Amino acid sequence: MKAFVILLFLIASHSLLAQENLGDSTTIYRIETVDGNEYIGNIISRSPEQIQLKTVRLGIITLRTVDVVRIEVVLKERIKNDVLWFDNVQATRYFFMPNGYGLKKGEAYYQNVWVVFNQVSVGVTDNFSLGLGMIPTFLFGGGGGIPIWLTPKLSIPLVNDRVNVGAGIFYATLLGGGEGNGVGLAYGLSTFGNKDKNFTFGLGYGFADGQLANAPTLSFSTMIRTGQRGYFLSENYFISVPGETVALISIGGRRIIKRAGLDYGLFAPIVQGQNFFFAAPWLGLTFKLDKKKV
Repeated sequence: MKAFVILLFLIASHSLLAQENLGDSTTIYRIETVDGNEYIGNIISRSPEQIQLKTVRLGIITLRTVDVVRIEVVLKERIKNDVLWFDNVQATRYFFMPNGYGLKKGEAYYQNVWVVFNQVSVGVTDNFSLGLGMIPTFLFGGGGGIPIWLTPKLSIPLVNDRVNVGAGIFYATLLGGGEGNGVGLAYGLSTFGNKDKNFTFGLGYGFADGQLANAPTLSFSTMIRTGQRGYFLSENYFISVPGETVALISIGGRRIIKRAGLDYGLFAPIVQGQNFFFAAPWLGLTFKLDKKKV
């Protein structure tokens, strides 16, 4: 009997110690429930039935496990003055131009611009991603084929969160549009800075029907975080054509809405001798597709 009591005491002590160690954990979690609420804090105990979370503003709260739809770890640097700064859902791109960062294996997102432009990108490995895009002209009664494109990209980090390089191809063609080898751009780029504040230099050569362009296309883009949900974006191209160079400049921003991002801005072509100014609006949405395990 005495041995049995000692055994119970040891089991209870071990359980309490385990919970205490869990409560001392510095790991911060973001928990989303079925009613759309989000809670940030440290998990101090967890069982198949419930989760106890220590939050800054609400203290210790208890959540039923069946009500939890997502649990993910939050990096400490994402907490500013006890407020969560949301992850950039499209940190590997500006408006459209990619940067040196890559999607991790299993990460994925869907991008839509002005309804007609659609692209899904997936991390095949930690260093290689693949995008597939389409303009569904068949929905608008268009003929002559469906524009589709592929965007394979290789990303290599040289200095963690400081210097990343990448290389890839943008290849577009018409599905069901008859003969033709398609058009595209083969490019290389270097990105300096982290995912919240960086700039990228790019150099690419366009090609069509198996022939490379005579001169390269240069690009410069930047992304700067402005607050809990906001980013400043600028994406710019310098395209050499016979006899002159055409610049395509842009300015705008990105608004993070949980697992989605809203991009907005203006693109303006600049040509030598141009005596008027014209800017086209950009409006796009990006949604994260990968699921976080509970």
